[in-house]
Amino acid sequence: MNHILNHNHYNKADIRIQEIYLELEQFRNNKRLIGSPEELEIVEREILSLTNELASLILGQKLQESLDSKESSEAEKILIKSWPQRLKNEGKIKVNLCASTGTVVEISTRYYRRKCDRIKGKRSKGVYAGLVLLGIHERCTPVLSSKVGILTATLGSFAEVKQILSEQGISLGIKVLQKIAYRYAERARVVQQMEAYSFEEDVVGRRVVVSTDGGRIRIRENKRGPKTKKGRTRYKGAWREPKLLLIYVVNEEGKMEKSFAPIIDGMIKGPDALFELLYSYLNKLDIKQVDTVLFISDGAKWIWNRVSQLAESVGLASNQVRELIDFYHAVEHLGSVAKLRKSWNASTRKKWVKKQRGLLLKGEVEKVIESVRQICRGCKGKEIATERNYFVNNQNRMAYKEIKNIKLPIGSGGVESTIRRVVNLRLKGPCIFWLQKNADAMLLLRSFFKAGRWNMLKNMANSPLSVME
Repeated sequence: MNHILNHNHYNKADIRIQEIYLELEQFRNNKRLIGSPEELEIVEREILSLTNELASLILGQKLQESLDSKESSEAEKILIKSWPQRLKNEGKIKVNLCASTGTVVEISTRYYRRKCDRIKGKRSKGVYAGLVLLGIHERCTPVLSSKVGILTATLGSFAEVKQILSEQGISLGIKVLQKIAYRYAERARVVQQMEAYSFEEDVVGRRVVVSTDGGRIRIRENKRGPKTKKGRTRYKGAWREPKLLLIYVVNEEGKMEKSFAPIIDGMIKGPDALFELLYSYLNKLDIKQVDTVLFISDGAKWIWNRVSQLAESVGLASNQVRELIDFYHAVEHLGSVAKLRKSWNASTRKKWVKKQRGLLLKGEVEKVIESVRQICRGCKGKEIATERNYFVNNQNRMAYKEIKNIKLPIGSGGVESTIRRVVNLRLKGPCIFWLQKNADAMLLLRSFFKAGRWNMLKNMANSPLSVME
C-alpha cells in the first residue's frame, strides 16, 4: 500500500515539476520589460517562488529514494540495534519537513517506538531513524537548522530571526525557532561531552595560549508564593557568571596563527565544569605534542588553583608550561596599592605606578614586591592584605620580560574581547533574563560562530549520536 502511495506521489511530483519548467520557460521567453524597482521585485519573487517549489519537489524525491533504499534500511537497523532502549518498527508514516527554501517537503519514512510507550489514541514517543541518519531533526532539513542556529547566534533576538527568515520566505514562529536553535545546541553539547568529535588542525610543535575568564548575565529564577494577577509565576533575576575558555595558537612573531581557528566555549556552571571542558579540548588536541603552552588570565583563584592539575592530567611536562598573570590586571592592582597611600596626591601615585610598571616589564619583580610591602607595612585591613598577597602569591607568574622576549602575549585581552563578543553583546543587557539551559545553549552557538568553527558544531549537532543519550 505504501509503495502505491509513494508511486502516486512521485507521479504528481513529476507532473508539477514539468509544469514549473514550462512556467519558467515562459518567464524566460516573455518580452515584457521591467520598468521599476517594484516590478523587478514582483518578477524576482515570482521566479523564486517557482524555483523554491521546484527545489522542494526534487529534494522530496531524492529524500524518498534514499529512505526507500536498501542501504538506508540496513543503516536504520544498525542504528536501532545500538539504541539505548529496544524499539519496534511501526511502519512508514507521512512526515512534512521544512526545507531551507521555506517550502514543505512531504516524505514517508519508518517510525520506531518503545512498545511500552504506546498510548491509545496518541502517537507514542519514538524516533524516525532514517531522518536521524540524515541529520533531520525538529522536522527541519540540516541546512535550515544551521541557518536558524547562525541567525540565533548573530542577531539580537528571536523576533529579529523571525523577521529575517520571513523576508526569505520562511515562516516560522518564535517558539518553533527557539526549539530548533536550543535543541541544535543541546545535541552538539551531547556529542562534545561524549568526545565524539575531532579537530582538522593539530598543535604539534606549536605554541598554544590558553585563557579563561568570566562575564555576568542575569538568570531567571522562579520565586515561591502566589502568582501574578495574570497567572504568571513570579521570578527574580540573579546575577550569574558565565565562564568562557579560549585556546589559540601564536606564530613565531607572537601573533595569532590564522591557520588555526581559535577554540571558544563556555557554560554557566562552576569552575570544575569549565576545567573539565578545557581538559576535553586539550586532550583532543593532543596538547602534550606542543612546544609551549602559556596559561594566561587574571588573578582569580578559581583559575590558578586548577591550572597545575590540568597541565599534569593532559600530559604536559613542566618545561612545556608557562603561567602568567595578565600584565594589565597587574598594573590595575598597582594602582590599587598606590591608593593605600592617603598622603599621596594623584601625580605622585601616577609616578609610582609608572615606575613599578617599568620594573615589571624589565623582569625586576622582586623590587616591585618590596615596594608594595613597604607601602602595606604597618597597615591593617582586608583590602591591604589582598593587594599585598596578590603580588606575593603570583610572583612566579609575572615573568613579563621573559615571556615578551620569546614573543608570547603578556595580556589576556583575547579572552576579555571574547567575553564582550560572546556574552555582553548578546546575553547581557537591560531587562534581559535567561533560563540557565537556554543561556548555556546560546553560549555554545555564539562561541562556535565567533570562533569560526560553525562547521564543527554543525557536524556534532547532525550526528546520530546526539540523540542516543
